[in-house]
Amino acid sequence: MDCYRTITSPLGDILLASDGSTLTGLWFADSVTCPKNAGSGMQERLLPVFEQTEEWLRIYFSGQDPRFRPNLLPHGTPFQMRVWSLLEAVPYGTTSTYGELARTLADRMYISRMSAQAVGNAVKHNPISLIIPCHRIIGSDGSLTGYAGGIERKRTLLALEHALKSE
Repeated sequence: MDCYRTITSPLGDILLASDGSTLTGLWFADSVTCPKNAGSGMQERLLPVFEQTEEWLRIYFSGQDPRFRPNLLPHGTPFQMRVWSLLEAVPYGTTSTYGELARTLADRMYISRMSAQAVGNAVKHNPISLIIPCHRIIGSDGSLTGYAGGIERKRTLLALEHALKSE
């Protein structure tokens, strides 16, 4: 059973998706990666995982680290899943770069180098925004690049976490 729920946040509407027990998607409704047919063929329901996600978002948007997360089940390629697991390791209030993620992934895969662009593409297709924190990934020069929800949202999210360095 695939279910969805739309909630309002300080940064716009957010679409949540679930298989009935885990969170499978979280997108800003107007982001470039939000499925165009979001909600089509799905039931709008209030599920425990949606309630947990809404509580996580309430705490997060109040400027605090939620320190818990709902059960997540992102769907992607094995490469994407590796990149998304690296995103989950970037702590609240900090940032990393696409290049740092690429170097870490190359080390873990026992290869000499990994393309930062390939990593960036996987970051862009993260299906569970915010909780899997793709907004914490910045350019190697400190620039705010590549956020599917928009650069202004990325700036706001990093400011909320006090993770912004002077640009």
